[in-house]
Amino acid sequence: MSGGSMADAPVAGTSVPVQTADSAAHTDHLAHNYHPLDVTIESGNGAWVTDVTGRKYLDCLAAYSALNFGHGHPALVAAAKAQLDRITLTSRAFHNDQLGPFADALAKLAGKDMVLPMNTGAEAVETGIKVARAWGYRVKGVEPGRATIIVADGNFHGRTTTIISFSNDEDARADFGPYTPGFVSVPYGDAAALEAAIDANTVAVLLEPIQGEAGILVPPAEYLPAVREITTRNNVLFIADEIQSGLGRTGATFQCDNVGVVPDLYLLGKALGGGIVPVSAVVGNADILGVLQPGQHGSTFGGNPLAAAVGSAVVELLATGEYQERARMLGDRLLADLRALLGHGVIAVRGAGLWAGIDIDPALATGRRVCELLMERGVLAKDTHGSTIRFAPPIVVEAADLDWAVDQLEAVLLELGAH
Repeated sequence: MSGGSMADAPVAGTSVPVQTADSAAHTDHLAHNYHPLDVTIESGNGAWVTDVTGRKYLDCLAAYSALNFGHGHPALVAAAKAQLDRITLTSRAFHNDQLGPFADALAKLAGKDMVLPMNTGAEAVETGIKVARAWGYRVKGVEPGRATIIVADGNFHGRTTTIISFSNDEDARADFGPYTPGFVSVPYGDAAALEAAIDANTVAVLLEPIQGEAGILVPPAEYLPAVREITTRNNVLFIADEIQSGLGRTGATFQCDNVGVVPDLYLLGKALGGGIVPVSAVVGNADILGVLQPGQHGSTFGGNPLAAAVGSAVVELLATGEYQERARMLGDRLLADLRALLGHGVIAVRGAGLWAGIDIDPALATGRRVCELLMERGVLAKDTHGSTIRFAPPIVVEAADLDWAVDQLEAVLLELGAH
């Protein structure tokens, strides 16, 4: 493990001075599509990062699960450095010696027999949509141009034009129409509503096993098994977007594993690139992914040798089961500590593994304000809707550091007037 330590961390109960305006000086020419906290990171090790002034912070966001294995994991950095000296890009016009082994290893990890590599998570989702439509027309026999995909209210699958077409988030959706048709949205966690929405043109159901951006919403335990049964019975594909929830984050290789479900397609990304390069993939069996033929989908960088080398190293780490077990153990500890704050400025806690959504009493502060105060105390977290914040540290985080982070949250809540 490469977890860093608290050796140079801010002392619990003290406040870290916020950076001066210098910290934002390098953002003058950036488009304003993000609203980051006022901290400028310069380096990182394990679960810790250091800003341009030398101050250290515990990273409790892990780049939305892209850094499941922490900053600068030695095995992943070594794989990247070794490949940099050999070849980094060939395009898919030619074979490269890293892609085949990566696909073999990832398929084995997922229990499937085919991998379609891409770069970003949104590309994996777009790919899954295209595959589902092609399967619907070419295998299921849906009338051309009529295929529909069922999604869930509150979903977050990315921000491309097609994906925001079925989003409920007006920040992501407003003023970007006209929107792509072919999607039906139903309440998340309601299997009966999902089944009622299925008709002869339904080709797939696309779901997050846990809704991340919505606030780490965990559905009822029986929900995903019911979705699997319903989709199988109706000859509809079940596509699981495990881009944030997968690859160790929830204490299993996939969150679907935690509820005993195997989808038709896994959508993977974020942690698959080890926090080093963008790597995503759609993983399934040949009877589904095999509907694509040469020229029908692709990416110049998808499956590049650098990405494949890092992805193989990631799969090798996960194949040991060590990280999944660590996320389970530390996640139980984190959730128990957070639940001890219920009624003391926290009104709800949800999560699985090292992934927690924390609803702050809105009478105290917004989620943004809580994250700003946490930053002053040396903890980096991120709010989502309203007064909800997320804790999702790298899996390599040390238990003592995790306890310290919860102590800082408790101190912030007391500062805000919680009792």
